Amino acid sequence: MTKPSLPELLHAAVAAVGGTERPGQVAMAETVAAAIDDGSHLLVQAGTGTGKSLGYLVPALAHGERVVVATATLALQRQLVERDLPRTVDALHPLLRRRPQFAMLKGRSNYLCLHRLHEGMPQDEEEGLFDQFEAAAPTSKLGQDLLRMRDWADETETGDRDDLTPGVSDRAWAQVSVSSRECLGASKCAYGAECFAEAARERAKLSDVVVTNHALLAIDAIEGAPVLPQHEVLIVDEAHELVSRVTGVATGELTPGQVNRAVRRAAKLVNEKAADQLQTAAEGFERLMELALPGRLEEIPEDLGYALMALRDAARTVITALGSTRDKSVQDEDAVRKQALASVESIHDVAERITNGSEWDVVWYERHDRFGASLRVAPMSVSGLLREKLFSDRSVTLTSATLKLGGDFNGVGASLGLAPEGTEAEDAPVWKGLDVGSPFDYGKQGILYVAKHLARPGREGTRDDMLDELTELIEASGGRTLGLFSSMRAAQSAAEELRGRLDMPILLQGEETLGELIKGFAADARTCLFGTLSLWQGVDVPGPSCQLVVMDKIPFPRPDDPLMSARQKAVDEAGGNGFMAVAATHAALLMAQGAGRLVRATGDRGVVAVLDPRLATARYGSYLRASLPDFWYTTDRNQVRRSLAAIDAAAKADEA
Repeated sequence: MTKPSLPELLHAAVAAVGGTERPGQVAMAETVAAAIDDGSHLLVQAGTGTGKSLGYLVPALAHGERVVVATATLALQRQLVERDLPRTVDALHPLLRRRPQFAMLKGRSNYLCLHRLHEGMPQDEEEGLFDQFEAAAPTSKLGQDLLRMRDWADETETGDRDDLTPGVSDRAWAQVSVSSRECLGASKCAYGAECFAEAARERAKLSDVVVTNHALLAIDAIEGAPVLPQHEVLIVDEAHELVSRVTGVATGELTPGQVNRAVRRAAKLVNEKAADQLQTAAEGFERLMELALPGRLEEIPEDLGYALMALRDAARTVITALGSTRDKSVQDEDAVRKQALASVESIHDVAERITNGSEWDVVWYERHDRFGASLRVAPMSVSGLLREKLFSDRSVTLTSATLKLGGDFNGVGASLGLAPEGTEAEDAPVWKGLDVGSPFDYGKQGILYVAKHLARPGREGTRDDMLDELTELIEASGGRTLGLFSSMRAAQSAAEELRGRLDMPILLQGEETLGELIKGFAADARTCLFGTLSLWQGVDVPGPSCQLVVMDKIPFPRPDDPLMSARQKAVDEAGGNGFMAVAATHAALLMAQGAGRLVRATGDRGVVAVLDPRLATARYGSYLRASLPDFWYTTDRNQVRRSLAAIDAAAKADEA
């Protein structure tokens, strides 16, 4: 029997999910298949509505060898595993004459731990374990969540936190889960044979397609201990998020609370001398942190250096002592010891990393109103790490609706450790970029309006002219507004001010869960939704409820962001343009994501309004505009009000 062609397979899959085949999707599928076949690398920009999931899933399933698909958001992981993959596999089964298997794999702490559920949780202050079910009052929210999870443990097949509905707080989940460092290991654990995390790993080993997240992909690359099963093809969806997720995994943190927890956990398990040494080091560190001022530490101050060396050496002593003593009086000693060891090792590793002082690391203090001071360390860049770990020994396809910034892929490529497209060098992976466009006619469906007449936004103070402009735009559009703000403070003050001026509901991020806010926004066309970072990327509301997307200003990183400013300075010192490579690229990516909230379906119409004149007047404005969808562009405030009023009138006529 002849092998089915890719167009046949794609046609069957699109029909199965009830979609429409699009030229961009066909081009994407063919290029991904070619990259898989010849082991090459690919960056694909596929606009909203292209159907990019099938554009990579069909060639991946047809390939026959194991493929790992890594995504950034929980929503897309669920969509792939619960909707796209089951339907696609059913559709391709008769043509392929085999049924490809698929599985989801996450980090260990995402799965319920049966040992912790049944045996209790090691308690910091006392010996042994305590029963969290008895400790939490059954009438309290925590107590109710714990009892519900105990019942759920008997029903669930996966033990995956995200399958528990309604969900529970991080505090409740922490009572019944363990990190990979705290895990006893299947062979030593009384519940190893039933372990949900181990079962997920086994399913992944037997699957053709393994769906995971960027964080687990980063852990697999950075820590050297393989977490993912062997695979020869990697597909990274939502690839614009990858660098920040990998940076997050590679970031270390030390806080007084975390150090004190480690002291309490280890104290009962080691000799008095080792316990005292760690206690003394912890007290010295805590005293220093009380005086810590936020900001980057270009050099480690002498007193902090001594405190970190004391912590590192004390932690090393405790780790050795934990391995050589046994105390049968401690209930479930292995679990208590493993948790103590995980806490102390984490402190040792971060203290040693900062003490060793790599020129590739950035170290800074942070202060939180609630949590106090923390000391953080992150890599200056993850590009070298990604080039070395991601692109060797497998074909990699990275895809997103926003990978082409300022008109080409090289900006995103550089952040991933790739040389400019077409460059051939010994240590530079060869790759190509493909923009398959979008099924939407952005020039006819949307307007990009820049409020050129407004004053340039300053760092502090309210922008009264911006609030007046925002009020008039929302009035013209009859509500229907998604307000994307560069800071939570700006979103809050705008919501507060406009609630007094406008007779329409204004929802504000933080006042309700994100899911509930988006549901409320979509349900009532007069409603507006204001918020910050997660709204720039996480809102999918097609139709008349979202016809005006407003950005209060260009979302450059804060000038006092230690990591971003360090990265910018490093590019400048190497002879490049740090502002364009770091700040402008960061802003372009966010603006492209934000503007993408407007047109989600072929019938959508509306305006993206940027209330920052620099997009029209500054030299870098053309670079940022070239990163946005190709909307019709204007700075005419009267024209945009007329257009919004017409769009509002048409929507009201449709509703009537």
